[in-house]
Amino acid sequence: MEVFPGVHQLKVPIDQNALGYLNSYLIQGDKGCLLVDTGWNSRGAFQSLKEQLDGLGLTLRDIARVVITHVHPDHYGLAGLIKQASPTRFAFHLWEKALIEERYIEFAQLQNKMGKFLCRHGVPRQQAGPLEIASMPALDFVTVAWPDEVLYGGEIISIGDFQLEVLWTPGHSPGHVCLYEPSKKLLFSGDHVLPGITPNVSYNLQSGSNPLGDFINSLNQLRRLPVDLVLPAHEHIFEGLEDRIQQIVGHHEDRKGEILSTLSEEPLSAFLIARQLSWHIRDDWDHLDAYHQRSAMTETLAHLEMMRMEGRVERHSRDGVIRYELATLTGS
Repeated sequence: MEVFPGVHQLKVPIDQNALGYLNSYLIQGDKGCLLVDTGWNSRGAFQSLKEQLDGLGLTLRDIARVVITHVHPDHYGLAGLIKQASPTRFAFHLWEKALIEERYIEFAQLQNKMGKFLCRHGVPRQQAGPLEIASMPALDFVTVAWPDEVLYGGEIISIGDFQLEVLWTPGHSPGHVCLYEPSKKLLFSGDHVLPGITPNVSYNLQSGSNPLGDFINSLNQLRRLPVDLVLPAHEHIFEGLEDRIQQIVGHHEDRKGEILSTLSEEPLSAFLIARQLSWHIRDDWDHLDAYHQRSAMTETLAHLEMMRMEGRVERHSRDGVIRYELATLTGS
């Protein structure tokens, strides 16, 4: 579907996932095309991508360049297969390149560290095992490819009459990037800004020290950009970037307020705090699968660490478990 002159939206299916599909974008140029994100590694996704290209009279070999917004499986997973089938050049941020080996190749060490991380933040040892391995199935949906070009942010990618500025927007992932076309007022937003849901922002072993702070800062940098059309990686294309950013920032402020309320009586671990928060789920916490429990906990941690940087909470370690409490106000 052509969603803007020279830009086609390709809906690449994400099997057995509530999101349904990834929005990949094909930008046509006179010397090949540029693809934004690939979809994940499944037979159905790869076949769908090829069929949609065929419908445009193209093949994988017509893609001169692929920009990966971040290396989560649904955005990056088909990279290796595409690389095998075509001379396509891949580009993604330096920080995303740094994640690949530990996450998708030599992952045993990261898995072991994650188990200790979870226990340190309050997960009972008898429950830590399933949470520790909760992301392992994602390995089946990734074929690794290394970038031919490393991005830092600030580069201009020329394709046809599009001049795409690379915007480094960390938060959802440390090296997440968006692409901005100022003359056409287009923003390819990846997972950074979505029209209806808020992306998971987690504090974990690969996130950096304040991922939610990074995310909010990145949002605020986009707030004043002249943008008519936002092309996200999930859900639907939309208008009203500034209003949507305001909604997302407000959501996180509300969540921080809810967390502060849980700390009104006693210090708690991130795991115990997460259990008490309101999540948009049908079942209670104990019926959540391990992956969603872990995601909820690490998202709670991201809020706690941002509030710690703001001086609103403190953390202390006792008996090997980190607990958070309301900050003690001091003053003259």
